[in-house]
Amino acid sequence: MPVREQSIQTMSAVRANLESCILGKEFEITLLLTALLAGGHVLIEDVPGTGKTQLIKAMARSMSGDYRRIQCNPDILPSDITGVSVFHPHEEQFVFRPGPVMTNILLADEINRATTKTQSALLEVMEERSVTADGHTYELPHPFMLCATQNPIDFEGTYMLPEAQLDRFMMKIAMGYPDEATEKAMLQSHTKGQPIDQLQAVTTMDEIAAIQEEIRDVYLSDALSDYLLNIVRRTREHDAVILGASPRATLAFVMAVKAYAFLQERDYVIPDDIKTLTTYVLGHRILLRPEARLGSMSSQQVLQQIINQAHVPVSSVG
Repeated sequence: MPVREQSIQTMSAVRANLESCILGKEFEITLLLTALLAGGHVLIEDVPGTGKTQLIKAMARSMSGDYRRIQCNPDILPSDITGVSVFHPHEEQFVFRPGPVMTNILLADEINRATTKTQSALLEVMEERSVTADGHTYELPHPFMLCATQNPIDFEGTYMLPEAQLDRFMMKIAMGYPDEATEKAMLQSHTKGQPIDQLQAVTTMDEIAAIQEEIRDVYLSDALSDYLLNIVRRTREHDAVILGASPRATLAFVMAVKAYAFLQERDYVIPDDIKTLTTYVLGHRILLRPEARLGSMSSQQVLQQIINQAHVPVSSVG
């Protein structure tokens, strides 16, 4: 099935919007939009001031989506995120007061500063896309995407995300510092105010939901399915890995490569799509053995070894 031209134009407009606000981060923007179209959540790990919050705000504004931000800290309670039932004296009954999670785009800033109890409250939200309070289940708006950030340098007073929660993030990405030319362009663009304040919506969340359905029709050949599965299974067999990628990771990987191919204006997946996304989809999902970490080996290095060893299908389309 050919990719719809209108959908391609819509996503090109969204991408142009984001690139006008966040300069020099075209690839990171593509990764974020890939996760969005694939129906996944994103963990952005980087030092403060690299544009993480601005990027998420710009994405929500470009789509006329509801956007909420939670500044995580040890004092925040699960009910502060999901909502709470409050007794209404006039109606003589409890009324559910929804929390900030009832939105399209939720930014959990510095998620590792929230306690483990609060972090666990996000598990149902991320997987089930619903909130349960007092025996009642409340569906989240559709589409829903959780974007969480954390600082890789400052660990004081933080709570490491458990493997179960990390596995629910489709991708983990980093922004990185801009190069000199980009940083100079940033200075010039900000002299007239914040670029995000001038941003106009170019689509709606309903259109994004429709494009998410189109992603499922992007063609992934049997040969490439086997190639992708081979990479995932090798993470469980590698000598340096104590915990390999889960079946949930396999399903997320499939949707991610389809969405990435769509953003490249193709209605089929090629091997390079899989190679490109491997470290972003699987890197945070594998746990290395202590001796491997002591030897300065990283999950990215392990995955690169796996990519180099895995047989690439010659014919992957058709």
